[in-house]
Amino acid sequence: MGEQFDLFAEPEEKPLEKAAQPKQAPRILYFDLETQKSSDDVGGWSPVQIKLMKLAVGVVWDSREKKYFTYREDEAGQLAEKLHTADLVVGFNVIGFDYTVLEGYGPFHLNKINTFDMLLDVKKILNFRLGLNHLAQHTLNAEKSADGLISVKWYKEGEKDPGKMESMMSKIIDYCKQDVAITRDLFLFGEKEGFLKYKTRAGKIDEFKVDWKIDRLITA
Repeated sequence: MGEQFDLFAEPEEKPLEKAAQPKQAPRILYFDLETQKSSDDVGGWSPVQIKLMKLAVGVVWDSREKKYFTYREDEAGQLAEKLHTADLVVGFNVIGFDYTVLEGYGPFHLNKINTFDMLLDVKKILNFRLGLNHLAQHTLNAEKSADGLISVKWYKEGEKDPGKMESMMSKIIDYCKQDVAITRDLFLFGEKEGFLKYKTRAGKIDEFKVDWKIDRLITA
């Protein structure tokens, strides 16, 4: 007999091809926090003393979700979890200060997070430190709304008068959000333009090159 064909068989099903998923942009988290106490309150700037300053509020800007996330002291663990979701955390003095404050609430292993600290990179390039406000003022023509110690003052006012605490915390959160926005905008300017500006001791506005390409920093 010749070859037989099952004319009434169900056609063989082919596996459905998965539609190609668009590649997600990296999650860049811009981070800053404010503390309850100052260095004068705790007696210095050692890691042990920095932990004693305690978290008042931490703020994160999420580049993928395009919004701020705010965390108070009792949410330190959630803040750490959020930071661990990043492809890259960007901050200013984040490694030496912000992470140290946060690690006072538990072993969060923040050293395992891919982190770019603008302060450390600027110091490596220039061989001296410059503040966030200085760089923002001369690069972006923008500056912080107040000195960092003002948020500590607000927190203490809330402690003295618990009825004021929520209004004081609202002011601290707004202040911290502005710091995060300046951190983000300064980083993105450097990433796009390849330089930042500063004022020399002689009073001259000068610039220096930076290499802040996100792809490089994520894979570094």
